[in-house]
Amino acid sequence: MKNNIKTTKMQLAKKHAVKPQINDAQTKKVSIEREQVSERLKHSLRNRGRRARAVKQVSCYVGMDLGDKNSNYCFIDAKGNIFAEGTLATAQAELNELFSSIPKCRIAIEVGTHSPWICALLKSHGHEVIVANPRKVEAIHKNKRKNDKIDARTLARLVRVDPELLYPIQHRGDPARQDLVLLRAREGLISARTKLINCVRGQVKSLGGRLPNCSAESFHYTVVEKIPDSVKESLLPLVHQIGEMSQTIRTFDAQVIRMSEQKYPETERLRQVRGVGPITSLTYVLTLEKPERFEKSRDVGCYLGLVPRQDESGEISKQLRITKTGDSMLRQLLVSCGQYILGPFGEDCDLQRFGLKLAERGGKNAKKRAVVAVARKLAVLLHRLWLSGEKYEPLYNSQLQTKTLAIAANG
Repeated sequence: MKNNIKTTKMQLAKKHAVKPQINDAQTKKVSIEREQVSERLKHSLRNRGRRARAVKQVSCYVGMDLGDKNSNYCFIDAKGNIFAEGTLATAQAELNELFSSIPKCRIAIEVGTHSPWICALLKSHGHEVIVANPRKVEAIHKNKRKNDKIDARTLARLVRVDPELLYPIQHRGDPARQDLVLLRAREGLISARTKLINCVRGQVKSLGGRLPNCSAESFHYTVVEKIPDSVKESLLPLVHQIGEMSQTIRTFDAQVIRMSEQKYPETERLRQVRGVGPITSLTYVLTLEKPERFEKSRDVGCYLGLVPRQDESGEISKQLRITKTGDSMLRQLLVSCGQYILGPFGEDCDLQRFGLKLAERGGKNAKKRAVVAVARKLAVLLHRLWLSGEKYEPLYNSQLQTKTLAIAANG
């Protein structure tokens, strides 16, 4: 009994001896964590002080609702009081006269046709310019009392409170915008040619005839002899115009190839994927411009509007259409590539297997959903190839899965 009591006393003594050591370690750990928090807080306060000094340098806040001919502006002070508003012509002379003689301001404008050159002009006078995304600013596009004057006031108040409320965007550089003009012009020409072809076919059908199936490039010399004599005099000028358009489009295609080889050699990495040609690769490079601005390659799918909208509440998750944000021309080209990959001429690759598996699920729009899903994965893949410079392997995932299964079976 005495031995047991002695053992218990010794154990208690050891425990009491260990407790101070544990308490000391915990105290040191807590003190280190407090020092780290203190350093982070000091760093944050220093940054806030810099930002506060930067804010003090801004004399006022301006909202501009840009129009094609005239634009409305609204000036407010740091307290939110309006002290000037009005209208001026959307021209360089008018803007220079107003903004060249005033102190530094923080200006909010909406993205649009005139926003790139106006943004550059205002920045050249030393002003801070925030380009707002109107599709995400509900205070503007969902306002029940919406006019140019109220929009300018709303922009000014939002940029005074927090510029992040405007979902600011960055314009592309001048070289990328100028090179994109070639691709936009080609797209407009193709759209006009398609409308003319449909017009000719529709007019012939209205008379009981039918023109033979052919490609748009060969339409102008394939259907000449098939047009009824009664309307040939009226429709032949359209057919000749279609031929001239096709020739101009071929000239544009040659310029695109030349531009890709001389100015944008990175497009060659993207063309490793079968189904991605010079037009799609150059449009992709010029639209994204800098691949480093995306933290993850998956963000490109969201940027191009190829992901579905979300409307979730509790356990309810609705199936909605894709957002269709971003550049519509590039999105259409990627969808066309997705159709080619899933078509009869597409090569056997991970993208095709992924799309076919989705299409096999059935449903009303299974094939359409599969095409859009392949287009989204293609956008992510092209970004990864562009950023890493790796060689494209069509069946990389399938081969990796086979190797994994073989190792598991042998193990």
